[in-house]
Amino acid sequence: MKDKIRKLEELRAEALLGGGKERIEIQHKKGKLTARERVDLLMDEGSFEELDMLVKHRAVDFGMDKQKFLGDGVITGYGTINGRLTYVYSQDFTVFGGSLAEAHAAKICKIMDLAMKNGAPVIGLNDSGGARIQEGVVSLGGYADIFYRNTLASGVIPQISAIMGPCAGGAVYSPAITDFILMVENNSYMFVTGPNVVKTVTQEEVTSEELGGTSTHSVKSGVAHFASPNGAACLETIKDLLSYIPQNCEEPAPVYPYDMRENESRSALSDIVPDNPNKPYDMQDVIDGIIDEDSFLEVHKAFAQNIKVGFGRIAGRSIGIVANQPAHLAGVLDIDSSTKGARFVRFCDAFNVPLLVLVDVPGFLPGTDQEWNGIIKNGAKLLYAFSEATVPRITVITRKAYGGAYDVMNSKHIGADLNFAWPTAEIAVMGAEGAVEIIFKKDIAKAKDPKAKLASMVKDYKETFANPYKAASRGYIDEVIKPEQTRIKLIKGFKMLENKADKLPRKKHGNIPL
Repeated sequence: MKDKIRKLEELRAEALLGGGKERIEIQHKKGKLTARERVDLLMDEGSFEELDMLVKHRAVDFGMDKQKFLGDGVITGYGTINGRLTYVYSQDFTVFGGSLAEAHAAKICKIMDLAMKNGAPVIGLNDSGGARIQEGVVSLGGYADIFYRNTLASGVIPQISAIMGPCAGGAVYSPAITDFILMVENNSYMFVTGPNVVKTVTQEEVTSEELGGTSTHSVKSGVAHFASPNGAACLETIKDLLSYIPQNCEEPAPVYPYDMRENESRSALSDIVPDNPNKPYDMQDVIDGIIDEDSFLEVHKAFAQNIKVGFGRIAGRSIGIVANQPAHLAGVLDIDSSTKGARFVRFCDAFNVPLLVLVDVPGFLPGTDQEWNGIIKNGAKLLYAFSEATVPRITVITRKAYGGAYDVMNSKHIGADLNFAWPTAEIAVMGAEGAVEIIFKKDIAKAKDPKAKLASMVKDYKETFANPYKAASRGYIDEVIKPEQTRIKLIKGFKMLENKADKLPRKKHGNIPL
């Protein structure tokens, strides 16, 4: 027995070394953690249980029969994060560059299947050179096996992808299907075709960082939801993110203990919206005044900044927040902000996270660029997402809610449960001056002093329409509230809605305008 135990210990020690000490040192010199170090930092101490540590590849071509490493370049298993069951796989770049092949893929698929059966999140720590060329189509099949499981798991269990090194070619599509993608500055990149192929095909000269680095995907493309300065920070963000969401689609959003204060009003909210309706302000100030202190986790922070999305807590209850940002492009809705908002709304709805929508929107962005690139279908994605959502939904209009954007931003007409407005709210088809110029075009032209006539009519229009009271008289606004009361109203509103039961018409699935 002692000899057999010694053999087991030797094999385990070999597996723990991955590709060997030299390759581990190279990984460290690049400023990267090893696959095992990442798992150790992510999971609760002592909780990780590794599976398939002794798996080897079965390829024999191109000398592969002489190069075999235990684990085949990926660490897989389960454990807990803040006491909650979580499954994880971590690709090991020290073994064949973390390349994916038959055995490697089978290990990942095994824990994905376990996660689905047990209703727990899956986290992928990606650091791979792509498909293992020596195994040919078997490698491609391995990727497809993972993609298929990603798709079946979508909306059932949370799926999180951290890109902690290269992620190229077919490898990018698994993260793309998952719920959230995190990237590490200066150490990770994603692209379908690399710089060399791009140069050959298009004659463009571009670096890996420019083509698919963290900045590119967190600012320009919107592929990455979070950008972290280093690997350790990336793993901490994953832990933080998990604290806002349930284990699976059958569970409610987390609720943490909260001691209610005697007075939950926030007087500072009354001083945020400027008297001048055309002057910008930072919607983050409104968010901070409403939610529990320091509880906001922003998603897609650097992408489409005219809308803010993220998680927060109100009296300990997890909520998803969608808010127009008047400090950027006046908070207008465009292609990128619409798709950003729609994706976030659909995630929250899939995992029972109530939605708070803060509205200050002058409409949709006009122009040929927007029209030619599909603002109609992309704007409709946000409309579709809100209309489809069955979670508790509360809207607060702080200032402008103009035109179709009023409808789209979680209005009563598309199923919102509670709709509040501040006295500063302006709910109308369009701004006063534009409306008057259309309605009274002939009267203004005939006037002795057209400018004075226009000013007078604009004033009358504002008094009639640029307020929340017309909408309130119709029941489209449930209550016009003082800004300082907002937090109290939301605490009571979400508490009232916690047992909400709403179902969509029976169908296989809808056809969202992609």
